[in-house]
Amino acid sequence: MSRVFTIAITCISRALVLRDRLMGRIGSGRLSDIGDTADTSDALVSRHAIRSGKNVLDAFFVRPAAVPVQSVVLICHGIGETVEHWLPVQRLLAANGAASLVFDYSGYGRSTGSINVNQCERDAIAAFELLCDLMPGFSVSLLGYSLGSGVAAAIIGRVAAERLVLCAAFTSFREAACSIGIPKRFAFAVPHVWKAEEALRDCEVPVLIVHGERDQLFPVRMASELNAFCGWNAEVVLVPEVSHNEPFYQPDLSYWGLILSRLAIARLVEGIEQAASG
Repeated sequence: MSRVFTIAITCISRALVLRDRLMGRIGSGRLSDIGDTADTSDALVSRHAIRSGKNVLDAFFVRPAAVPVQSVVLICHGIGETVEHWLPVQRLLAANGAASLVFDYSGYGRSTGSINVNQCERDAIAAFELLCDLMPGFSVSLLGYSLGSGVAAAIIGRVAAERLVLCAAFTSFREAACSIGIPKRFAFAVPHVWKAEEALRDCEVPVLIVHGERDQLFPVRMASELNAFCGWNAEVVLVPEVSHNEPFYQPDLSYWGLILSRLAIARLVEGIEQAASG
């Protein structure tokens, strides 16, 4: 089953990335154009190699250049993306006070190795540890987008995250596969992994669930189900007129501002608590 997962995800991810390249959907600031750094007036960009077991992951760290850092977030991207897709999002976040790290899973982009469930989780933990080192003194939030929502939820109990953000998320990998067209009679062939109910029922940090009302892959009901898994410490935000991929194809504050505001409030509360205890 693990081998089937690796082959399927590798084929799907590479096909989707190729499609986006051919259609010109990948945002400005391609890695091939900018090399290892691409500083602007709003953002400071640096490229990093992350050791994850035997593999080396490709990652981009982007932090504010013109405003104080208000929040720090690790982003676990989706099945059809690489770090190249996410630079426009990272620059938007940086311009509005958020430092972020986006990494490619093993077998993606320039990252070495091959993808599998356990390796994805190890990759995310290694990336989280690097981001903590890059931003000492700051709490780090964990954001999972689409496929990355399964990864992020799976590791939330293994990292010291301040908050979990699930965007365009699914309830389990098997249910996600059925949602995008796998007939239910063949669902047994899909690995029953990244089950959000198991990951979230003991989650001790606040959870923010952000879902586009026009998500064509994962229905809005999944956002409600994820909320029910979490209990009292979760919030659901439904974003009107937003499809599944739009937030990283065409990033703007109508979507990302909702997340930034929650992260900034969390940082403010943390500062007040530290001042009171000091």
